[in-house]
Amino acid sequence: MSDPLPLTLRLHRAITEVPRGAWDALLDDAARPFLEWAFLAALEESGSVGPHTGWHPRHLTLWQGSRLVAAAPAYLKDDSHGEFVADGAWATAAERLGVRYYPKLVLAVPFTPVTGRRLLVAPGEDRAAREQELARAALEYARAEGFSSVHVHFPTEAEATALEAAGYAVRLSVQYQWRNAGYGSFEDFLTRFHTHRRNQIRRELRAPAAQGLTLRTLRGEALAEVDPVDLHRLYVSTVDKYPWGRRLLTPGFFARMLSTFRQACELVEVRRDGRLVAGAFNLVGPRVLYGRYWGCFEEHPFLHFNACLYHPVAEAIARGLERFEPGSGGEHKLTRGFEPQPTWSAHLLFHPGVDRAVRSFLEHERAAVLAGLPRWRAETGFKRGPFVPPTR
Repeated sequence: MSDPLPLTLRLHRAITEVPRGAWDALLDDAARPFLEWAFLAALEESGSVGPHTGWHPRHLTLWQGSRLVAAAPAYLKDDSHGEFVADGAWATAAERLGVRYYPKLVLAVPFTPVTGRRLLVAPGEDRAAREQELARAALEYARAEGFSSVHVHFPTEAEATALEAAGYAVRLSVQYQWRNAGYGSFEDFLTRFHTHRRNQIRRELRAPAAQGLTLRTLRGEALAEVDPVDLHRLYVSTVDKYPWGRRLLTPGFFARMLSTFRQACELVEVRRDGRLVAGAFNLVGPRVLYGRYWGCFEEHPFLHFNACLYHPVAEAIARGLERFEPGSGGEHKLTRGFEPQPTWSAHLLFHPGVDRAVRSFLEHERAAVLAGLPRWRAETGFKRGPFVPPTR
């Protein structure tokens, strides 16, 4: 028997340098939809990701001969914008010590705080071994290029454990997510709440009809009637509200999503007298719904809750999805049935002093998160005990 071919590391400055079929053959449900070749290509080819946005593609691939056996989406970053993992204080501390923090290497999905695969391994391969090889390859490449550090954002828990074994420091954070406890209807979901909270949600649910608003979800071929310019207008209507907002996604991104990635797209559309007044652009994977971009041209009380929380939850229940992740932040989600769930990131800084300081900070932060979880879970408004399906 011949010895196996040695592994070869390749760096790619565009996802289109990697054959689509070879990349997508690495994906499982935990990687879809955000690590699909078409999604990453939509970001890059629309100009939403690139040097002018601070995201320089440096995708890592491991080949055994002509076969792609592992890969990771990777980017050289010269700032921390669009990462949703706050490390600004680390950069400031490093600079005070005279240590350059940027550029750094980030294994992540741009602008997407969603837990999922970050280390892709071909079926039939030794996953543990390939993950370790990718983790080491990222470090070796970053050191050779003179980057300050390597960061892996929103990996799965198993990947976080593997990265920790490879020497990375793991950060524990929290997002508020909706979990399907076996609900047969949205009414079942409402039975989980204490009476006061349930009545408040019912009042919020009645608001759109009283305001003359209609909500519906468009998916599949129904998205052919959606104008991508309108999607971009909705997106910037939210971005422009914040001093730190940056218009990173282009109209071309939404056009490409609707033309090449429609199967994973959904739009919660809100109209009044036939006019589009608001919308929530979401993506869906095999078992999970993801809230992504919300915007409105008119302000109405409780409209955000209905379009971005209640309506998608009702849709997730009807379709039997396991969970709905509406995005990062927003403690208002707690009292509306979105429970705190852990998320992870992994970090290795090459300057020993900065790395020690970061690891010490992460230990204290982890203790605070673990101490806070029981209290946050108690704030959901749910009655005690698990959900028991009613007798029909």
